[in-house]
Amino acid sequence: MTQIIHRSTAYTLPVAVRGEGVYVYDEHGKRYLDACGGAAVSCLGYSHPAPIEAIRRQASELAYIHSGFFTSEVAEKLADKLVSMVPEPLNHVILLSGGSEGVEAALKLARQYYVERGELNRQHFISRRQSFHGNTIGALSVGSHAARKKPYRPILQAEKSIAPCYPYRERRHDESEEQYGLRVANELEAKIVELGAKNVIGFIAETVGGATAGVLPPVPGYLERIREICDQYDILLILDEVMCGSGRTGTFLSCEQDGISPDIAILAKGMGAGYQPIAATLCTGEIFQAVQGGSGALMHGHTYMGHAIACAASLAVLETIESERLLENVNAKSSQLIEKLHIELGSHPHIGDIRGRGLFIGIEFVADKISQRPLHPDQRFHAVLKRVSERNGIMCYTGGGTVDGMRGDHVLLAPAYIITDEIVDEIVEKMSRSINDSVAETRL
Repeated sequence: MTQIIHRSTAYTLPVAVRGEGVYVYDEHGKRYLDACGGAAVSCLGYSHPAPIEAIRRQASELAYIHSGFFTSEVAEKLADKLVSMVPEPLNHVILLSGGSEGVEAALKLARQYYVERGELNRQHFISRRQSFHGNTIGALSVGSHAARKKPYRPILQAEKSIAPCYPYRERRHDESEEQYGLRVANELEAKIVELGAKNVIGFIAETVGGATAGVLPPVPGYLERIREICDQYDILLILDEVMCGSGRTGTFLSCEQDGISPDIAILAKGMGAGYQPIAATLCTGEIFQAVQGGSGALMHGHTYMGHAIACAASLAVLETIESERLLENVNAKSSQLIEKLHIELGSHPHIGDIRGRGLFIGIEFVADKISQRPLHPDQRFHAVLKRVSERNGIMCYTGGGTVDGMRGDHVLLAPAYIITDEIVDEIVEKMSRSINDSVAETRL
């Protein structure tokens, strides 16, 4: 009997013993195609030599040094590399160990920015419904994942949220995508006015909605309008690119495709590709200068900030993405994958929507294709699909509560950037088979 408290205590997990390319092998020799990167993490697959060698080399030189005493050469190189890969005016970096830490750092840095300016009334963050920003208390407070928040609501800050950008569910028939985007973006202005602009710190959003609603790319013009509103009312725009960033959608930051840049951005997952825990919170020079010229100290910290081995692994990952021109492969293979999913599954009676950006793809399931009625929560289709997919030798990231936190089911696909034409075909075949097997098992 395991002594580990796993995510679920209801069943025994298989034991992974080896990873090779995009495949994972368990203790019995069974092979699983990882079509979701674990949680959109393993962007280089499981056995890429570059980060493995970087870890070995760094461990032999300097494994750890506390950031209160020293910086390290590799941490400085990683920060320089990140700044070179993101749009201006992002030019300063906090190096952390995971997405939730990155979000906590962003929230604290945003509050500190206004404290340094003497604006002590700034206290509210506005977020979006059907969002997720992490599992720590602050990150949970600004997120909207109903199941994960439920046990902790009495100790969380009250949520101030607006509608997600969710055209499949919320766009009216008489609206173009651009008109819909402007309408939901303008909810931010109304919420700022309701709370009082001088009381608001910032707006935090996933550039592409992730695990909660099953991949929600912004419609054209939506984020441009959000940027305008933040500038108009002098509040910070914080973009959570923990899942969708680091090249996952075909540009290093996904927001580059929307023609905007945030005041603060958060990266994790793909920036380390799973070889080490790593995250980064990036901010503008204006924010940094407010801290430097005020208290002169970041009022935040963790023991493993800027961990040397983690930085070495991440630097190797970023250099590999560039040297192997993997963003080109992301764009090419994502077009193939989405097209083949539409061909194979587009007319399926229980698939309502196939959507995505780059190699970040969501499939939403429905009871009825015409009315878009969600499946009944008691059927737990997402849980059945996860189990059936693993039985069929494919890993996928399933979720429930897609529509409103209670109703709806989806699956998220986020395969490695190194996938080939053959792996695209294997993903489509195995996902199709697993969906049909799950429909039969739940008797839809």
